[in-house]
Amino acid sequence: MIQSATFFSSAMEKEINRRRTFAIISHPDAGKTTLTEKMLMYGGAIQLAGSVRSRKTQRATTSDWMELERKRGISVSSTVLQFDYQGYQINLLDTPGHKDFSEDTYRVLTAVDAVVMVLDAAKGIETQTKKLFEVCRQRGVPIFTFINKCDRPSKGAIELLDEVERVLNLNPFPVNWPIGDGQDFKGVYDRLTKKVHLFERTTGGAYMAPVEVGNISDDFVKERVPDTILSKVIEELEMLEMAGAEFDNNEILAGRTTPVFFGSAMNNFGVELILQGFLEHAPPPSGRESKGNLIAPDSEDFSGFIFKIQANMDPQHRDRVAFLRIVSGSYNQGMKARHVRIGKEVRFSDALTFMAGDREHAEQAFAGDIIGLHNHGTIQLGDTFTAGDDMKFTGIPNFAPELFRRIRLKDPLKAKQLQKGLIQLSEEGAVQVFRPLRNNDLIVGAVGVLQFDVVVSRLKSEYKVEAIYEPINVATARWVTCSDERKLDEFQRKNNDNLALDGSDRLAYIAPTMVNLNLAQERYPDIQFHKTREH
Repeated sequence: MIQSATFFSSAMEKEINRRRTFAIISHPDAGKTTLTEKMLMYGGAIQLAGSVRSRKTQRATTSDWMELERKRGISVSSTVLQFDYQGYQINLLDTPGHKDFSEDTYRVLTAVDAVVMVLDAAKGIETQTKKLFEVCRQRGVPIFTFINKCDRPSKGAIELLDEVERVLNLNPFPVNWPIGDGQDFKGVYDRLTKKVHLFERTTGGAYMAPVEVGNISDDFVKERVPDTILSKVIEELEMLEMAGAEFDNNEILAGRTTPVFFGSAMNNFGVELILQGFLEHAPPPSGRESKGNLIAPDSEDFSGFIFKIQANMDPQHRDRVAFLRIVSGSYNQGMKARHVRIGKEVRFSDALTFMAGDREHAEQAFAGDIIGLHNHGTIQLGDTFTAGDDMKFTGIPNFAPELFRRIRLKDPLKAKQLQKGLIQLSEEGAVQVFRPLRNNDLIVGAVGVLQFDVVVSRLKSEYKVEAIYEPINVATARWVTCSDERKLDEFQRKNNDNLALDGSDRLAYIAPTMVNLNLAQERYPDIQFHKTREH
């Protein structure tokens, strides 16, 4: 028995160590979804890459599976993509770059062990990149940088490295170095292997770029790279060597150094190099804290938490899937686990693995993997599941909305479908819904304007409900709690006109102005007004 237990433990450890779970983050249009698609192509998960440009003539991008995303050419939800590559099991999470959907990205960052940050070579660090980087820094997530679009006019490699150091206070280590830029971008020099990689363009970047690899002094390099560019590259490489910075994996894992890779995702230049470099140097799954204790990934008992809920991934079945990050142990088909929040034991008979909108039944999964659970309305964001002791993983935020609209039906007979659709969309974090205690209004709260468009579009396509928005006199919302039940009852009685229940039936104060909110906080010092709440 002891021998088999040891074998199981070491076999599990081996499986966990080959997992890599990461997200790709960027400002909109830096090329994040394109890089995701090209990583899938180099990883052998797809044969032909679709592009986010020219959607009418090209294949739609694999990670943009929602109808709205395919129409608009943007990512508005995060997508889980899983594939095997060179002995690694990869869980890649493509996130929305648009600031209006940053909440979804924040939640995804709780489920990953490392991040690839994509920068546009012409623009450097943009506002959304900086915000997402700060979230990564708070969570201590290692960051790998891909400087994209080097085949277009750019700021220059040295200026971009300086910007990373100055703006993000992060030490950049260029793993490779661009050979030329703009139209003259020929390839990269790998500083760790001392090899030159020269690429050839393919039509529309749909296939892997042919690459020639050799020493910087080889004849083919001199033939393909003009003297002026080659001498400039050699000079810059000498400067980097003189600076004396060495590649230190511990500094990367500590989040103090970011390895930097240059390339062009659209033309497949440097994609394979960042994929391989990332897999080699990124950390395997890490543990998570529960009630002050670190739950290690190789703990024998299964545990995990829900970081995303997605309604209607399969339009034919109108289903809801809850995405669970396995923190420790392993999942086996048919196993039982405890749903901690409701104190109920559940059987996992048909968990899923994903390739964007496509899914397969998972027979086994390990710490670091993302699996999907069918949600029949009982699972919420932030829920913990465990096969061992009770625990609670925290850190999945819900932010107070900044914009509000009243939503109204075109057909009053579909009120039930509207409420069902809005509650389901709020459960997945796409938007927040408030139901005032004093009337039957439905108020939609969002962080950005585009979220409103997405809700109406999805209500129409997924729930067959046509709705329109009306302005409403609401400036902000705060969740309210109080340890004294009597004082909370008194507060509710006196402020009934300003109170509402959110999609999870949590009490919230709806303020017509910031002045009104400030006065309420002064009048009721025993009531806590929360700008964020844990799921």
